[in-house]
Parts: sequence; C-alpha cells; structure tokens
Amino acid sequence: MGTAISLDLADDLPDTTLHELAERTFAWLREVDARFSTYRADSEVCRLDRGELPLAEASADLRAVLERCADLWTATDGFFDAYATGRLDPSGYVKGWAAQVASDRLVAAGAPNHCVNAGGDVRVRGHTAAGDPWRIGVRHPWDPAATCLVLTGTDLAVATSGVYERGHHVVDPRRGAPAVGLRSVTVVGPDLGVADAYATAAVAMGEPGIAWLDGLPAPWRHAVVTEDARLLHSRALPVTT
Repeated sequence: MGTAISLDLADDLPDTTLHELAERTFAWLREVDARFSTYRADSEVCRLDRGELPLAEASADLRAVLERCADLWTATDGFFDAYATGRLDPSGYVKGWAAQVASDRLVAAGAPNHCVNAGGDVRVRGHTAAGDPWRIGVRHPWDPAATCLVLTGTDLAVATSGVYERGHHVVDPRRGAPAVGLRSVTVVGPDLGVADAYATAAVAMGEPGIAWLDGLPAPWRHAVVTEDARLLHSRALPVTT
C-alpha cells in the first residue's frame, strides 16, 4: 500500500500466541496489498482498471470495496471518488478498511488491546500494556518532528489525510485538479475505512470541507489545519496534553 504499518499487541498472552497473531495480521495486510495496490501491475485493481479482469470474476473483497466506495461517493456528494485521478484508485478507503479488518480480527481472536497503525491511519482498542488509554499523535503538517494534537482513548479510529508528505495528491473531482485550502484533515470515529474516506473527501473539498465535517453526526469528530495555519476541531474531540 506504499506505506509502513506497525502493530502493538498489548494483551498478556504467551509469546507464541502474540507472534502468531502478528503473523496473521501482516499476512492479511500483504494480501490486501497484492489485491489493491495501484503500484503493482498484477494487482486485481490494476487488472480491473485495464479491463483485463471482469468485475464478475473479481474477488469478493474487491467487489465489496467498490460497492462501499460507491456508497461513500454518494455520502460525500461525489468528493470521495475512486476514479478522481482518471483511473481506479480506491486507496483512500482501502488503507483504513484493511487496518479496521485487521483490528476486528484481533478482537475476535482474543486480543482486544492493541494498536494498528497503517501509515498514520490508526485503530486502537482497549488499553496499552501499562493499562493506560492509547495516545495518538497527529503529525504537525509543517514539522515532521512535532504533533499538532494528541488524542487519547480506548476505542478510536483516527484517519489523517494531508498534503505534507506527497504534496497536493488529493484531486478535487469537480475541477479535475489538486485540492487546495486544507493542509491536513483528521477524522475520528468508529470505523477506520469510513474515517479514511471522509478525511480524503474533506481535503478534496478544500475549505468548504470544514462545514461539511461540522455537519457529520455523532460520533464522528474531526480536526483541520488550513493552509493559512488555522487549527480547528470538534469540541468533543478527545484531545489530551
């Protein structure tokens, strides 16, 4: 998926069990990368985009992701668009979705205390090994060595989309040009795939995305850093010091 992924398993389980859980988690993420990567010519996404793979013959996961992307296109008034760049690229949903599925599988396997971090899209459950709530730093969009916010909680999905690493890579699908106005958007809620898509959509909207985020129902919360360095966030955002 073109990003680094880390896993913190905080349950007091035998080492062999923890290693097995970690191997299963990374095997799942490697499977997702092989299927959904836009960098690998042999991935299902690339083969489907080139017309070499009929949709009816695609995997159940790919068909389900495309259906969800279509739902998110509607929910965001077209600003989350898997075809915004002119080719199929569901990455704005897939990374968060893959980490969410990994987290759900860990809970089902008896490891309810963990943190999955997929390139800054973070799913935390339960507590750290020390018994504390998880602390999640949101990167400062101009200083890679600093945070602009620190969030804390025991059941959070935190997705951030921004222009500070890959430049203005999020496309405004209505203009067909790179989106401007927002330096970074962080969305917090119960599902990391949806949070990832919402953050991407808000960046694509530019400054009007702030009002759109404000209109999302609870439990969705957000933080935004504008290009002119204003930090705005939901009053209910779980910010700590």
